[in-house]
Amino acid sequence: MATSTTPHGAFTHTPLRPFGRIVEAAGGARITDVPAEVLARWTEESRVLVLRGFDLMAKEEFATYCRRWGEVLKWEPGEVIDLVVEDNPRNYLFASGDVPFHWDGAFVEANPRYFFFQCLNATPGAGGETVFSDTTAAYRDADAELREQWAGISLTYSTEKLAHYGGLITERLVSQHPATGVPVLRFAEPLDPAVYKNPVHVQVDGFGAAATEEFLAGMAERLHRPEYCYAHDWRTGDIVIADNYALVHGRNAFSGPTNRHLQRVEVI
Repeated sequence: MATSTTPHGAFTHTPLRPFGRIVEAAGGARITDVPAEVLARWTEESRVLVLRGFDLMAKEEFATYCRRWGEVLKWEPGEVIDLVVEDNPRNYLFASGDVPFHWDGAFVEANPRYFFFQCLNATPGAGGETVFSDTTAAYRDADAELREQWAGISLTYSTEKLAHYGGLITERLVSQHPATGVPVLRFAEPLDPAVYKNPVHVQVDGFGAAATEEFLAGMAERLHRPEYCYAHDWRTGDIVIADNYALVHGRNAFSGPTNRHLQRVEVI
């Protein structure tokens, strides 16, 4: 645990495991009390930055603040997406089950640098944890032969547009982080149509069906390993900033009340 001081007060820093950081104020702080460039540095260092003791923002104020960081991605419903469990969702994101790993922005052909959440309501311990996987660590730990294989792989993803995204895209598995230059993995898990609404189909280019299935299962297993994953159990009032390039993320299924309400903004 450490502290940092700005002209507006002192903040406590607590590391998370295996990565991430909580920055906590005594209460009544504003996110603007810490310069955006400082928060960006902390996010780059920690991958996931959890702010506690900071006042939440009204919806339009939230979007306006995020514009300090760059261009805000505009979805059909608007710049701020309300993430709540719906009674009859068309898309698995708004159901109560799990959400497999993915990165944000793929099907709108944008590359958000950061995504921001603020939690308006949550019941800790009720499931629904957002799970982040550090792909930079997974790549770092792979041996040279596996890295060489990964470098030649492209994956094609397709899904029907039933919510605020959809279509068909092809992405190379290995990319580079725009700020640090370190290798990252662009990977999203396939979604079985028998289990998920709005399923996602994934094909490894140049692989047959059996080889594709084996590769996807192996990559998913690797990214779900505990040494690469941080599961965030939401508390009302949490503000979270995450690195959309270094990470893939998903959600555990809810095991209790599903009245959680998050708001999300993505910055390109």
